[in-house]
Amino acid sequence: MKPSQHKGLERLYRRRVPPEEVITLDLARELVELSREIRRQLGLLVNRSGDVEYVIVGDERGLYIPELSDYPLGKKLLRELRLIHTHLKGESLTDDDLTDLALLRLDLIAALQISPVEGQFSIQTAYLAPHTPGKAPYRTERPQPFSRFELDFAGFVETLESSLHQAANGTRVVKKGEERGILISVTKASLDEAEDSIEELKELARTAGVEVLDTVIQRPRQFNPRFLMGEGKMRDVVIRALQLGASLLVFDQELSPTQIRSISAMTELKVIDRSQLILDIFARRAQSLDGKVQVELAQLKYLLPRLTGRGVQMSRLMGGIGGRGPGETKLEMDRRRIRDRIARLEKELKELSHGRYQRRQKRVKAGLPIISIVGYTNAGKSTLLNTLTQSDVFTENLLFATLDTSTRRLRFPRDREVIITDTVGFIRSLPKSLMGAFKRPWKNCRMPICCSTWLIVQTHASRSTFPRWKQYLMNWSWRQNRDCWFSTRRTSSPR
Repeated sequence: MKPSQHKGLERLYRRRVPPEEVITLDLARELVELSREIRRQLGLLVNRSGDVEYVIVGDERGLYIPELSDYPLGKKLLRELRLIHTHLKGESLTDDDLTDLALLRLDLIAALQISPVEGQFSIQTAYLAPHTPGKAPYRTERPQPFSRFELDFAGFVETLESSLHQAANGTRVVKKGEERGILISVTKASLDEAEDSIEELKELARTAGVEVLDTVIQRPRQFNPRFLMGEGKMRDVVIRALQLGASLLVFDQELSPTQIRSISAMTELKVIDRSQLILDIFARRAQSLDGKVQVELAQLKYLLPRLTGRGVQMSRLMGGIGGRGPGETKLEMDRRRIRDRIARLEKELKELSHGRYQRRQKRVKAGLPIISIVGYTNAGKSTLLNTLTQSDVFTENLLFATLDTSTRRLRFPRDREVIITDTVGFIRSLPKSLMGAFKRPWKNCRMPICCSTWLIVQTHASRSTFPRWKQYLMNWSWRQNRDCWFSTRRTSSPR
């Protein structure tokens, strides 16, 4: 570009727009003339005070909006920025324009449609709209000559923001500080299995203090390596989440580090998967030393492969020109510290497990019958233990309310005593990343079951999987020559 054109772009930064106007006539003319001269689209991002925050130079077909780190969206429904840009051939707002409006949550987007006639141009605007099923998340106005365009922008934004808040809140009452999330399942399983899994994810979200605003189930033929689901569908989900005022996307499937980065690059919403949600619950519920060690170990094993730095350009393993030097020492030091910490925790967990094993062997040698209460998490195992033994083990209507086994002694008439053990609950579709970290404690959890004289299986009669569980455990108890009793809990909805 010529020096005069550079100066013209710099002058745009010093211009100011009255808060009640979208753009002034003088500034619109200056933007159109400069865009026509350099044969590129030009855009201005203007805040609500009327200051020009960004001047964007694109090409003939479009422009690239930079990262708006100075205007984070957070829990707001609008970003408090409006985009005014030129269209060289007088075309209407494109799909890319409207997608940017929805994803970036701009106050308004306006296209200055340049006419072949010198000095003439029109304006077309679009803005976000409250969510209506079956309709687009925005409203597009018809183009009109700029000389006829009138809009009290300050009043318009105030009304728009109020209607968006009213639509997002609806009748839902969200506690202060509570997260609002969208649950997403992308699977090749049957629809019934997908719905059962998403219902369990709802209960996990409730346990973690997440208000579920909506659920999305997609069953693609092939998984997208970048977004798990298709990119277009991912954009629709993000737009839907922003409309509802969500702050969190929760995936039912485990996401790879690449997928988390790709989805996070598309939206400022927090993105987590089933593993992270379960780890958060475990971290809240761990009370004993065993539980805290297990949770920290699982968190570190989950975090280790997800540590990222500044990319391959700073890798010490690349070699060649540009690859010599100190490299990414900070990242490597973090990884080394995590590996050392994992080794120490595994050693500590092994010692704790050995102590439990010795205590268990004493009970076995004493010849006391052992009864193990097993079943799905939040099926009422701890409540049953409290009822039978008059104990005060912690109970709550949440998944994984207790992460530690509890053992109590029960005395029958004629001085007959038995040992009753409440085991850690089951959960379907446990992520593989958690299986490794909790391998040892679950192995120790199976020990009292294998040594038990009787099993009491506490379950929900309303669960669709109840018949399969019952048949499986009946076959297992028959092979092991053990008695198996079933205790069912009936609820209006399975938990």
